[in-house]
Amino acid sequence: MADKQSKYRQEIQQMMFVSGETSEPSVETTSIIEEIVRQQVIEMLYQCTAVAARRGVRSISTDDLIFLIRHDKAKVSRLRTFLSWKDVRKNVKDSDDKGGGDAADFGAGDDTLAVGVVGGGGPVGDAAKKNKKAKVGLPWDVSSYYSEQVPEREDEEDEEEEEMNYATLQRLKNADERTKSMTREEYVHWSDCRQASFTFRKGKRFREWAGFGIVTDAKPNDDIIDILGFLTFEMVQTLTEEALKVKEAEDSYKNKFGSDQNSKKRKREQGLFDGPEEGRTPIEPKNIQEAFRRLQHKGYKGKAMTNFSKRLQRIPLCFF
Repeated sequence: MADKQSKYRQEIQQMMFVSGETSEPSVETTSIIEEIVRQQVIEMLYQCTAVAARRGVRSISTDDLIFLIRHDKAKVSRLRTFLSWKDVRKNVKDSDDKGGGDAADFGAGDDTLAVGVVGGGGPVGDAAKKNKKAKVGLPWDVSSYYSEQVPEREDEEDEEEEEMNYATLQRLKNADERTKSMTREEYVHWSDCRQASFTFRKGKRFREWAGFGIVTDAKPNDDIIDILGFLTFEMVQTLTEEALKVKEAEDSYKNKFGSDQNSKKRKREQGLFDGPEEGRTPIEPKNIQEAFRRLQHKGYKGKAMTNFSKRLQRIPLCFF
């Protein structure tokens, strides 16, 4: 029954594989991940609609979505970089349509853009400035309070970018450790899995799945769908990485004390002539549930204000 209701089993399997899950997860595992991600998206749309109503409008904007995750500076920085490069690709496509063969040629690096005119000898003027990666501004940034803006420096990095770079380097390091011993076919499969998405060429399916028209009456634009696609990938990746930590701790405990907790005998150490141990089992639904519980932990800040209240407090979901 869960398999019939599941709409993103293949995509979730690919995202989990990129996030470190080498075994094939069960249908129950992917179904519970899909349901958790769906709850997160519905809660995001619900809170975005409430924020938009405070502004006196019905349609939600990209700023409303980013406002919900504003405390996760690394994720906000990655999302701003994603939107910046999306704007660059859009401008390049527009210039290709208008300029034909004299379009600008761009490099693929994140730090620099090699801009030049094919067939022309002079420098690029306004087109280069238009196609340059611009920083996405947010209404709650301090710089938005002033009419005069300080010119941006290319060698300047803020706190958000430093946190983003640290998290990105850690994930790239883990990916490098996994891919350095892969064959060509395995790496091609790895690259294909990295392109998995809830929204890319699945806009209609995603709108029905996320409850657009039920949770919110506003019709989402392409930027809203792209941001939600970016965030859903991050959710599956974060949930898988946390579940792997849970399973690793569980397996370590079982290897140390044995799987039977009632038995006081410890597991015999591996001998020289013993056969190989069984391969690692995939993530189980209980690991996903424990990972979700850990990611929902808010700490004890503000709990004292509700200790003696008899009302039931509605605790919103924590976005991860």
